[in-house]
Amino acid sequence: MTLTEPNRTITSPLASLTPADIEQVRDVVTASELFTPTSRFAYIGLEEPHKREVLAYLEGSGPRPDRQARVMLLDMATGHSTDSIVSIDGAEVISTVVLDGSNGQLPVLIQEFDEVGPIVASDQRWVDALTARGIAVDSVVCVPLSAGFYDLPEEEGRRILRVLAFQQNYPEDHPWAHPVDGLCAYVDVAARTITRLIDSAPLPVPVEGGNFDDPALQGAPLTVLKPISITQPEGPSFVVDGESVTWGNWSFDVGFDPREGLIMRQLSFFDGVEQRPIMYRGSIAEMVVPYGDPSPVRFWQNYFDTGEYLFGRFTNSLELGCDCVGEIHYFDAVLADELGNPQTIKNGICMHEEDFGTLWKHSDMFTGSSEVRRQRRLVISFFTTVGNYDYGFYWYLYLDGTIECEAKLTGILFTSSYVEGSPYASEVAPGLGAPYHQHLFSARLDMMVDGVSNAVDEVDAVRLPVSAENPYGGAFTNSVTRLSSESDAGRVADASVGRAWHIVNTEKTNRLGRPTGYVLLPEQAPTLLADPSSSIAARAAFTTKQLWVTQYDTAERYPAGDFVHQNPGGDGLPRYMAADRSVDGEDIVLWHTFGPTHFPRIEDWPVMPTDYAKFTLKPYGFFDRNPALNVPPSELKHACSHDSGAHEGHASHGDHGDHHHGA
Repeated sequence: MTLTEPNRTITSPLASLTPADIEQVRDVVTASELFTPTSRFAYIGLEEPHKREVLAYLEGSGPRPDRQARVMLLDMATGHSTDSIVSIDGAEVISTVVLDGSNGQLPVLIQEFDEVGPIVASDQRWVDALTARGIAVDSVVCVPLSAGFYDLPEEEGRRILRVLAFQQNYPEDHPWAHPVDGLCAYVDVAARTITRLIDSAPLPVPVEGGNFDDPALQGAPLTVLKPISITQPEGPSFVVDGESVTWGNWSFDVGFDPREGLIMRQLSFFDGVEQRPIMYRGSIAEMVVPYGDPSPVRFWQNYFDTGEYLFGRFTNSLELGCDCVGEIHYFDAVLADELGNPQTIKNGICMHEEDFGTLWKHSDMFTGSSEVRRQRRLVISFFTTVGNYDYGFYWYLYLDGTIECEAKLTGILFTSSYVEGSPYASEVAPGLGAPYHQHLFSARLDMMVDGVSNAVDEVDAVRLPVSAENPYGGAFTNSVTRLSSESDAGRVADASVGRAWHIVNTEKTNRLGRPTGYVLLPEQAPTLLADPSSSIAARAAFTTKQLWVTQYDTAERYPAGDFVHQNPGGDGLPRYMAADRSVDGEDIVLWHTFGPTHFPRIEDWPVMPTDYAKFTLKPYGFFDRNPALNVPPSELKHACSHDSGAHEGHASHGDHGDHHHGA
């Protein structure tokens, strides 16, 4: 975001790192004693100042905070790991912490993934296990995966990856169709050795191919579909200045981080009188994919794609007409590679408008008034490919003040050999299994509803019994429970009572004298299905409830902790909430868990049709009336017509259905 004053432009302290910033950080670190010839940058990201410092600066009552970066370094030869803060403005290392591995390791590096194949191929045990299955080493691709934590003595203090194998019969063959099941190597990447080889009962390698890009498998093209043309003849309605965007009554900033990907900053809404804050910062701060197959080679499969793999690094470069359609604005995503050099992902973030059907409508029987308005939404999105899965994260802003965040899941299932009657996997092709699993996302919502004095009310529907007051039994009401402190602010959704969470301002009221607020509407889906005593339940405690509320702390960024790889558990939200701070009338952060439980279908193979999971934030008493009354009717020349041959003048202002245009 930029604030423009007479004769000068001030860059926000929250602006994403630029290539020049990254080069500055790299040069400072490589010139320091922290760096060795075998050091690699595991992470370079913006170290955000405290919210109160940023707000004071933006309001003109405080100095500009020092612009800083967080830098994580891994020595590939020794495993030595450091976590440092570097001043970009001052060109110096401010602080450094040396990690001993007892509370987690640095994220997995791409170089580590790349080195696993040669390591296992040089181990005779691996070669013999493949030979016994009649498989040549050079026909196998290795899939290195994060190790989790299972308290194995030989893994203490070491960087471990677990490796599964897939057969690839020719260069264009998709190996996910041919899992080499019953074989797994545990690899110390720094020592370049297999610490343990699991060679259980060999299972047949599925033979049938799964090349979804093969025209022979696709079948004859569906040629009966006519083109859909999405046009905005006068251009888009948004205005972009650097990372700052205005659209309708909305104002916000777009940010990017190699760990979290897209960040939505400082969302506010103009109510006709003032620009009112709603959310200071929103992101997908963590996601985990726990698998439910307890087999000897798969029981450990639980991936934290954000904290272990830094899924922002795998952001796709989007192309017009493919991932987004219509009048598009792209933002580049800038990050550092593992040598500390800036790398630009062109068109990493997409923004466009979509028609979204009816905004409001009424035909009045008494007055004859008949009015309808079209809804539209602004879409800000990015896609990331983490191994076999492709994830899109879409933030939607609506004309009526609604905010939604939607995850789109597609890509390829992680496969196994199917054992007939297995209670842990679906058969999706002959002999090919897809283990049951979950995708659990954690959205970190740093709320700022009309200011920083916020609280959360849990609201449930209540069925009332027949009584003197309710003699016919039709009455119902709701109950409101204020969450007072962190000890009671871990909550579960309950569809039976329509549970919702209202984020209210404890100092501001609307014209009816009630607190201004927004309501978080969750989807009803299972939380973590693993046993509460399991390793994954300890490591991903955030997945055991749909809502957590904490008092703001600038150091509390990630729900599973800062260092997730090989973390034994208890970090992140359990540690944050142990302080039992007040969350009533405070500067608070909501952490919302959402996502699907996946029992794969045969239709999910060989590539998944997109699945969806989302949550919604809607104004509840935030405005004094419907904030979209001033949306004008659609112009005749842009209205829809059911008759493709009709003249524009034949179209009416009537509602023509909910046409959802766009990606």
